[in-house]
Amino acid sequence: MASAIDWPAFNHGDPMDTLVKLSHYYGSDPSIVLAGGGNTSVKVDDGKTLFVKGSGHSLATMPAEGFVEMDRTQLLAILDQAMPEDFDQREAEFKELTLACRRHPAKAQRPSVECLLHALVPGTYVVHSHATLSNMICCCNEGEKIAAELFGDDVLWIPYAPGWMLAKIMHDLITAYAAKSGKACPAAFLMQNHGLTVSGETPEEIREKTDRVLSTIKKRVDTVASAEPFGKVNKVTDTQARKLIDVIAPALRGFLADDDAMLPIVTFDDGELATAIAAGENGQAVALGGSLIPDQVVYCKSLPVWFDPAGLADDDSIIDSLRTVVQKYRDARGFAPKIVLVAGLGMFSAGQDFASAVTAGDVYRDAIEVMSRAYHIGGVKYLSEAESVELENWELENYRRQIAAGANTGRADGKVIIVTGAAQGFGLEIATDLAQQGAHVVLADINAEGAQAAAAKIVGQVKKDRAMGLAMNVTNGESVADALHQVVRRFGGFDAFISNAGVLRAESVKTQAEKDFDFVTNVNYKGFFVCTQKASAVLVTQHKARPGCWSDIIQINSKSGLVGSNRNGAYAGSKFGGIGLVQSFAMELIEDGVKVNAICPGNFFDGPLWSDPENGLFVQYLRTGKIPGAKTIEDVRKGYEAKVPMQRGCRTDDVMRAVYYIMEQKYETGQAVPVTGGQVMLS
Repeated sequence: MASAIDWPAFNHGDPMDTLVKLSHYYGSDPSIVLAGGGNTSVKVDDGKTLFVKGSGHSLATMPAEGFVEMDRTQLLAILDQAMPEDFDQREAEFKELTLACRRHPAKAQRPSVECLLHALVPGTYVVHSHATLSNMICCCNEGEKIAAELFGDDVLWIPYAPGWMLAKIMHDLITAYAAKSGKACPAAFLMQNHGLTVSGETPEEIREKTDRVLSTIKKRVDTVASAEPFGKVNKVTDTQARKLIDVIAPALRGFLADDDAMLPIVTFDDGELATAIAAGENGQAVALGGSLIPDQVVYCKSLPVWFDPAGLADDDSIIDSLRTVVQKYRDARGFAPKIVLVAGLGMFSAGQDFASAVTAGDVYRDAIEVMSRAYHIGGVKYLSEAESVELENWELENYRRQIAAGANTGRADGKVIIVTGAAQGFGLEIATDLAQQGAHVVLADINAEGAQAAAAKIVGQVKKDRAMGLAMNVTNGESVADALHQVVRRFGGFDAFISNAGVLRAESVKTQAEKDFDFVTNVNYKGFFVCTQKASAVLVTQHKARPGCWSDIIQINSKSGLVGSNRNGAYAGSKFGGIGLVQSFAMELIEDGVKVNAICPGNFFDGPLWSDPENGLFVQYLRTGKIPGAKTIEDVRKGYEAKVPMQRGCRTDDVMRAVYYIMEQKYETGQAVPVTGGQVMLS
């Protein structure tokens, strides 16, 4: 895989502009930089000043103001400091010493932990990355030997060390290298269990060295490439896989949660790399050997969980066995895993939102790829348990996790919410508002293309990959089950199901065609039954795993579910029936932690249901004479607005207040909440 952007045109007279473009180029290449990792720098002012990447920024989008201006002379003086032996004390002191080197401390920027490395490595520009190819050598037991065979003295091998100790070791080795070779700096540094560092006077020099090193390594590791790098692959059948995914993913949402307030996102991968290790006969031994680099510890924790469902006959035994495995991990390490490998199936990765779950999966897939070659060219070199534990508890890495996690502020933060009938109109507006309030939204609609286009629009609006569009025919159980399976694969499950899909055929009981009555009843009444039946299976599993966490099924009903509707009996009957289902389902599903409620909006005049110029209700009601004396669509609209004490139709924001109330309240189920502007008042 290559950078997502072309090699830029550099302004060599502007070092900062050059640094930004160089950062974007390498930061946009996932084979070089993942999860915003890696860092870059430039030395200016005759080497007296260092601009180095600040924490909290991704190289791919690094702005010029994200670099921290530092006094390089003061930085290098840290190497002469006497530092504590204890790791935590030493790194705490190192942090304070580096912060003191900032030229503008009022900006409250935090420089990369490798800032001292950047200061001491000769060369105007420095790029430090965790390139996949380089780590196939750096994370290999024979790495130092292989590096010497491939590069001789042209590349310097750096033993593993974190923080201040890494810079100290590099300083000593660079000094020795210069004395021995007469050169100020090697072409590159291969850093054990860490990555690649390249320096140069120009970006072109950086690129030439990087390409040369990585292409040389590629030729070597390609000699051991294999479709089954961890032994013969034994996968479960497709039927077994679907069943396992639909049980394991929602169970993991419950088991991996840190409290009842929010279930994590759990996303599934059964691609080539995930299958190779999860279904490979030697995969378990390789996966549980340890972690490879600091970024893996940060985003994936030191070790994955290995779960083997073989011999487990039913859903409950799978859930119980998985609970035991995850709890054992928690007891041993003090936190939940981020990666769960299921024998014969694939990989689940978890995060507090979809982006962080994807990042964990990306980083672990990269580790699998590294291990797939290192395993065969000398064996995998893991970080020791002690080194991994240091990183898990390192204040710096905890800071990086906090930066990556971001802040939650919306009323639906972190929730996964399915909205049916969401390709347009009211459903789309509901989904959009939920996404703006921090939810991951699934737009389900019989119009698959429309749902996907609407989801893409939401992603563009919120600037986060938190929406997906799916085909779903709510009257067909197989279609609903297929769509929910896709949701489970992507998000692990969901927290709320909003049954919004609805149709209307207004006609007198004297003349309405039977097929129109059946159509309305199937979508509005049967559709709610089908969706609740299929959705409840996922929600029940989540509740078994996390009994303190509740979920919601919300039917978007209508005021016509509370009072009859003249010449609209099919619609009103389906909505009255819907409230009967809501009350019945609420009584049954309460034991499974599922609240079932309905919202009964008044007339949504501005949506396509009412205002469509060809098939909207205003047109239908004008035709059927529901408003006596009405001659135009506007006459019909005014007639309906006059029926509302608040003199207007219902809007999306009115309904959303009810949606959030239902999700947030803890002591209400089986209710039909009117949002009618006073047109319908409960008695």
